[in-house]
Amino acid sequence: MDSLAFFVSLVSGGCAGTSTDIVFFPIDTVKTRLQAKGGFFKNGGWKGIYKGLGSTVVASAPSASLFFVTYDTLKKELNPIISQNYIKDNKHLSDSVTHMVSASCGEIAACLVRVPAEVIKQRTQASHFASSLESLKYILRNENGEGIIKGLYRGWGTTIMREIPFTVIQFPLYEFLKVQWAIRDNKEKVSPLQGAICGSIAGGIAAATTTPLDVLKTRIMLNEKRIGILKIFRNIITEEGPKAFLSGIGPRTMWISAGGAIFLGVYETVSTILITSTSKFNQ
Repeated sequence: MDSLAFFVSLVSGGCAGTSTDIVFFPIDTVKTRLQAKGGFFKNGGWKGIYKGLGSTVVASAPSASLFFVTYDTLKKELNPIISQNYIKDNKHLSDSVTHMVSASCGEIAACLVRVPAEVIKQRTQASHFASSLESLKYILRNENGEGIIKGLYRGWGTTIMREIPFTVIQFPLYEFLKVQWAIRDNKEKVSPLQGAICGSIAGGIAAATTTPLDVLKTRIMLNEKRIGILKIFRNIITEEGPKAFLSGIGPRTMWISAGGAIFLGVYETVSTILITSTSKFNQ
């Protein structure tokens, strides 16, 4: 990736992540409390709806920037390799595979920052701690005996397990919708507003589909003792029934659908502004 492309992905991704997380944080809090054991009101109800915002704001820009730098770089590098060596006769399939692989790697990179922030944020949202700082101090004091790194990265595997299916659905669909819309309008590229609408549709579908994985991830992060995913799964089935895996599906789908519009809309807008401004400056 050249320096301009890197700068555009870095800045656009940071703006997209920060704006989305701040705007939709209350909905994320509602979703977390719905998914926590005991339900919404036992875990705080409508009180302190912005609890945990601090950790989110700190992590939003770097995690989103990491995602888009990785995604945009791999998308450009992998597409010719896949289309020329592996899937030669089907451009749509080769593009989809490129987007799936690139987005998956982007999510893994982003989770290096996102997972610790999620652990801190969700414990605060579920009223386990009064603030993000208090939650972080608890982990750093190592009071649960599992080590600081393990404490901060609790739920890493489940988060990856959730994010990769999510992004494998979202980004190929997002890119496909943009291409089809551009073809229909006989344009080279969709507008930022059209990109935002495509992002909203793709995000909503991906969010609803992966809600059961999100429930598992939330329960693992909220437990102060390390518990395996299979045990969490069995406990939910035994104690609450299969319907518990759809807890928070409404807020999650609404949040990510609307968030996808802002996230990808802001990314498209900022990247277009930066590229246009740079081109004019160079002229």
